[in-house]
Amino acid sequence: MSEAVKRYHAGAMILHWLMALLILGNLALGLLLEDIPIEQRFQFYQLHKSIGITVLVLTVLRIIWRLMYRAPALPGHIKPWEKAVANLTYVLFYLLMVAIPFSGWMMVSSSPKNIPTFLYGILPLPHLPFFDAIQDIEARKELSHSIEEVHLWLAYGLLTLLALHVGAALRHHWILKDEIILRMTPRWMEGVLQKLRGKSI
Repeated sequence: MSEAVKRYHAGAMILHWLMALLILGNLALGLLLEDIPIEQRFQFYQLHKSIGITVLVLTVLRIIWRLMYRAPALPGHIKPWEKAVANLTYVLFYLLMVAIPFSGWMMVSSSPKNIPTFLYGILPLPHLPFFDAIQDIEARKELSHSIEEVHLWLAYGLLTLLALHVGAALRHHWILKDEIILRMTPRWMEGVLQKLRGKSI
């Protein structure tokens, strides 16, 4: 390495990888919900909503953590345009990680079916009160469907952003052969990454 690796705080790493697993799993679950047998679909919808709210809470915690602990500075060899793209990516990630679960919550709250949500089958999640004034059933259906469309397109946007993010990390590690990927990985992973690349970092 030409520069010492400046890693994120351990707490930020834990949040990052935990949220990555939850988000990827929930995106896959959300896209497969309609293919699940109808007699099992309710419990998987409940799980999807539970994970979404968990991601929303963890995103708020991550934002608070980011305000408390500054991110390590990017290495000096990173070009200004790359830094700008990285910063824009972070902002978009945070926006989507809030907007997607919140839009799902809005969709459930606006539905005229009035289906209750129990987080992990235990904790009841109240519906958002914004839609109580809408009494017309057809209007509620149309609004809920519109929010569902937004929810879906936001999810596709997040999938696209994730693909770009992973692609950029792999480019830095295998093509540019720099230490960027190590910033968000624990020290014990360094040897594994070295072996995968087949060359000392």
